[in-house]
Amino acid sequence: MTRPEPAAASGDRIRFDKWLWAARFYKTRSLAAAAIEAGQARINDERVKPSRTPRVTDLVSIRRGGLTWIVEVMALSDRRGGAPEAALLFRETPASAKDREAIVLEQRAARASAPQAPGRPTKRQRRKLEDFLNEP
Repeated sequence: MTRPEPAAASGDRIRFDKWLWAARFYKTRSLAAAAIEAGQARINDERVKPSRTPRVTDLVSIRRGGLTWIVEVMALSDRRGGAPEAALLFRETPASAKDREAIVLEQRAARASAPQAPGRPTKRQRRKLEDFLNEP
C-alpha cells in the first residue's frame, strides 16, 4: 500500500471540501462543500468554510445519516484514491467508533423488531379479501 503523497510538502494548500472528498466521506466535492456550509462537517468543533485548510492533527467531526465520525487528520491529499489509500488520511477516535457502533446496533434492533409489510397480496389473496368484505 502506498502512502498518499503529502500535499503540504509540495507547498499546495488543500481545501477542506477537497480533503473530505479525497478521504471518501463524500462522493463529490459539491456534496462535501454543502455539508460544510450546513455545519455537518467541522474542524475542531468550529464551523468553517469549504476553503479552510485542515492541518495534520486537527479533529474533524462529520455527521451523515444519523451517524457521527470524529477523526484526526493524519495526512493531506488532493487526490481521490481507493479506500485503502483514503484510510491513511485519517484515524477515527476510539470513542467515536464505539458510539457509532452502538447506534448502528440500535438501528438494526429497531429495524428487526419493526413490523414488516408482506408486500402486495397475490391474486388469490385479493379474491379472498374481496369475498370476505362483500359477505352480507
